[in-house]
Amino acid sequence: MSDFLLPTPQVVAAYEGVRTRVIELLRSTPDPDGDRVVPHCPSWTVRELAAHLVGLPEDILAGRMEGVTTDAWTQAQVERHRGETLAQLADAFEASIEPFAAILPHVPVPVNSQMVMDAVTHEHDLRLALGRIGARDSDAVAVAVGWLLDMAENRSSGLGHELRSSGLPSFDLLRVMSGRRAPLQVAALGLDAESLVALLAGTPLKPPAQPIEE
Repeated sequence: MSDFLLPTPQVVAAYEGVRTRVIELLRSTPDPDGDRVVPHCPSWTVRELAAHLVGLPEDILAGRMEGVTTDAWTQAQVERHRGETLAQLADAFEASIEPFAAILPHVPVPVNSQMVMDAVTHEHDLRLALGRIGARDSDAVAVAVGWLLDMAENRSSGLGHELRSSGLPSFDLLRVMSGRRAPLQVAALGLDAESLVALLAGTPLKPPAQPIEE
């Protein structure tokens, strides 16, 4: 068992928490704000990023896993919900709750934690785009950081333990290791920006060239 990954029941609860918060965000946001560009995903609007979050459980339930995590796979989720309102996206997310509950506890380790990492990272991308900062100490942040530290340790022995002992708050580790902080911001936190950029090379987690303030 990894030193970093959290138990499956905690992972399941964390994903469910992200989903609940995202649905609330979508329902409480005026629909025109769905067209705001997401700073950390500049090719997507709030509406399109929400479509990705909604589309992931839909694809798992439908067995559409060819090309999983690729740009084409995620863009297909966006296109499937093209033109929907934020309320309709919230409805679609809610519609998958019951069937996905039967599958979620059986998603294999560490894929389940990776799924939470993606979801909570995008939750905070949405929050930044909408000016709705919050939930930075959620259990999903802890699950996501566990997966990211495990990934770091597997790629560079000792790095996961080094990052865990850095003293940084979990939210900062999440944003650094999910590619949401530019090298200048990473260095300002006292971390080796070059090694962290190298760690994320070849992954979908691509740090911005210039700082994005959160």
